[in-house]
Amino acid sequence: MAARPVHRHLPKPADMFDRGWEWSELTAFATSEGAGPRLGVVSGRRRQGKSFLLQALAEATGGFYYAAVEASAAESLRLLGEAVARYTDAPAPARPADWGEALELLFSLAADRQLPVIIDEFPYLVRNAPALPSQLQAALGVRSGRHLERHPRLLLCGSAMSFMGGLLAGTSPLYGRAGLDLVVHSLGYREAAEFWSITDPRLAVLTHAVVGGTPAYRREFVDDDVPDGPDDFDDWVCRTVLNPARPLHSEAEFLLSAEPDLRDRSLYHSVLAAVATGNHTSGGIASAVGRKATDISQPLTVLKRCGLLTVGPDAFRRNRTAYRIAEPLIAFHHAVVRPEAAQLARRRGAATVWERAQHTFLSQIVGPHFEQLCRTWAEWHAEPETFGGLPIEVSSGAVPDPAARTTHQVDVVIHGAIGQDKGILLSVGEAKWHKTMDVRHLDRLRHIIGLLAARGIDTTHTRPACYSGVGFTPELRAAAAGGKAVLIDLPRLYSGS
Repeated sequence: MAARPVHRHLPKPADMFDRGWEWSELTAFATSEGAGPRLGVVSGRRRQGKSFLLQALAEATGGFYYAAVEASAAESLRLLGEAVARYTDAPAPARPADWGEALELLFSLAADRQLPVIIDEFPYLVRNAPALPSQLQAALGVRSGRHLERHPRLLLCGSAMSFMGGLLAGTSPLYGRAGLDLVVHSLGYREAAEFWSITDPRLAVLTHAVVGGTPAYRREFVDDDVPDGPDDFDDWVCRTVLNPARPLHSEAEFLLSAEPDLRDRSLYHSVLAAVATGNHTSGGIASAVGRKATDISQPLTVLKRCGLLTVGPDAFRRNRTAYRIAEPLIAFHHAVVRPEAAQLARRRGAATVWERAQHTFLSQIVGPHFEQLCRTWAEWHAEPETFGGLPIEVSSGAVPDPAARTTHQVDVVIHGAIGQDKGILLSVGEAKWHKTMDVRHLDRLRHIIGLLAARGIDTTHTRPACYSGVGFTPELRAAAAGGKAVLIDLPRLYSGS
């Protein structure tokens, strides 16, 4: 039996919130034994803490960390040589003439031990040196004795998701070369509430609907300005994201401008605005933008590749897909901030704008966001006994009702496994942020289950579920106590299973 690779256990830094899994994967890669170089890739949308993780890794291991900047090829080589000189205390910096010499310089840092060599913002380097991935592939592929005596654990990091996603794709020179492909995601909604020190679940949902789980938004972007209870939320919105003096106000614009693949920015903004205001199908988005569906297929693909849009199949009609904005701040910007840009620029209009935007915020931002949190809860936090099986796929869907000549939208659809049987419809659920749910909602779900059964779908194990941001009537609670429904309120969403 082959021996397992040996890794050193490195304790997570005390000032690092969450990220235990990411830290474990990074330290395992950085300290892995074995001859020769290893390649790892770290990616994720901006502001998620990738650089913080990698700087902490370099500090914990004595590794080399270099953050590239937007520069010409010649300046990039010079800056890298100076960074290596500072790291090695060399009397004079090396002057690599090209990237072949630069890679030789980087590999030489790990001549006698495993050492992480970290290049942050790698896409900046490739922009003026497009052959760099091929040169790196060639360097990694060398199998000479001298080469195997070097042990760099080379980590390439970047926030341009379209570029980083293609770095290890089948057509890339680096395909099959990486031993680590780590995506640093936003904090989960429960972790985000803890990070923002918010204990009230209703306030947690409202805040998450604006800033999501991006760690940097609390520290750097609002200077630790946290809503001081539910009554402070409106004022907090006005003094942060609606305030032109705060960087959070213009962050959504920056996220788009930082993506190199987004060329016709006006079109991409219009597409995102269409999704933010309730259009989730390609046809609906095209109609809102005023283009043909074929005209927006490329923008949709690019936005998905950049990690700004997600797309998922309809639970009951696999030929239909639903698009949603991945970053809550971008949805908030396009639904609330962008339409009022001129008023907000006057710097005295935040309160007026926010009062006028209340309906839009609650119906187009908070409502859909609450539905997504409910789907996340079902996928990540619900125990198997909650729905009588293990949730595997959680989505939403539409069920036609021919007799009533309508279509019923289902907010939370759970397929899962019972024993060895997979793909079983475990639950259909409705989510209401602003309504106290009653037995009429349960009757609607039962009707939908009947429609699905009439289509030949096995609903034997299907449980109706009601998700509410306000609560449930005594009659509905009595039905749940009798095993006729599953109820999920805000306390359960944030702390229960």
